[in-house]
Amino acid sequence: MKPVKIADGVYDVGVIDWNIRDFHGYTTELGTSYNSFLIIDEKIVLIDTVKKDFSDELIANIARIVDPKTIDFIISNHAEMDHSGSLTRVMHRIGEDKPILCSKMGLKNLQRHFSQKLNFKTVESGETLSIGKRTLTFLETRMLHWPDSMFTYLNEDKILFSSDAFGQHYAGCEQFDDQVDESLIMHAAKKYYANILLLFAPLILKLVEKVKEMGLEFNMICPDHGICWRKNPEKIIETYVQWSRQKPEKKAVIIYDTMWHSTRQMAEHIAQGISEAGIYVKPMKLRESNRSDIMTEVLDANAVLVGSPTLNNGLFPTVADFLTYMKGLRPKNKIGAAFGSYGWSGEATGLIFKALEDMQFQMLDSGLKIQYVPDIEGLEACRELGRKTGKKINAL
Repeated sequence: MKPVKIADGVYDVGVIDWNIRDFHGYTTELGTSYNSFLIIDEKIVLIDTVKKDFSDELIANIARIVDPKTIDFIISNHAEMDHSGSLTRVMHRIGEDKPILCSKMGLKNLQRHFSQKLNFKTVESGETLSIGKRTLTFLETRMLHWPDSMFTYLNEDKILFSSDAFGQHYAGCEQFDDQVDESLIMHAAKKYYANILLLFAPLILKLVEKVKEMGLEFNMICPDHGICWRKNPEKIIETYVQWSRQKPEKKAVIIYDTMWHSTRQMAEHIAQGISEAGIYVKPMKLRESNRSDIMTEVLDANAVLVGSPTLNNGLFPTVADFLTYMKGLRPKNKIGAAFGSYGWSGEATGLIFKALEDMQFQMLDSGLKIQYVPDIEGLEACRELGRKTGKKINAL
């Protein structure tokens, strides 16, 4: 992919990873990009690099604009290897003595990633730096989503280089939000938030307030993955605020796995009961739906119902995996319910109940479990659990 001019003297020289389908357990069916930004002024600045595999492509993209050796310094907004993996290769080309600007935590993390002695320089949150006609401002964003994370703001152009925040895993020749179907890119942004940033929702709300206090305005927001937001940058900020407040919609997600279809029957009849209450419901079988897609649906759901057969006196492995994954992301303001089938002992439903209760879900009851194959009465009990869920959602 050739460099793209995003403003006068500002270029995206990053790369597209068309074929990646798994990003440390997160499905990336649309691929992704690793964005890197070049600013041409009296000083020439590179903001972030790319994944190590794409080092040569990044350097070639830079060379289409300037001789890489003329770069004066690099800014590392984030030390994660999809953004710093090419750092040593790039420094070898531009001069290993040139400064790499980063946060204080960035210094610690980068030194742990790279054994080479590089010229790291730390910047403070709120610090400004003149690069000629333009000025950069640095804003520490610790734990969004790593301790070292920071934003870089190009004051005169009102462009925010936002690292992983506001990003999406999306590969495409399109560079901006107004060039892509809005529903497609907003869903990609939602999935990104639900699986990477949900845990940090309280910090995001504080960050937005801090940005308001600083009086920053945005003509463009440029994340390190996916498209840049230029049509209405405030929209993605407002959407992040909405997601971070975790005020759910009238929606239920039923997450389950099954061995001999008994738990599947339970899930489908629970869904029927929820639907009778006029609530949108989505059953999702774990071996057919990746946990990152399920978590995207959980983000704005009012109710989360989890079902499992009992296997070896415990949970079915995919259910245990998902509960661990969801717990780490700390969703809030959820109604919860547990259900499942069993042959002998039936511990799974109780284990689900405890897991959801520990996540501070508002539990509907102690759980519904059915031995072997659900009969007519059992299926009616499932529908009744669904009706109870729908009634609870409608009462909120």
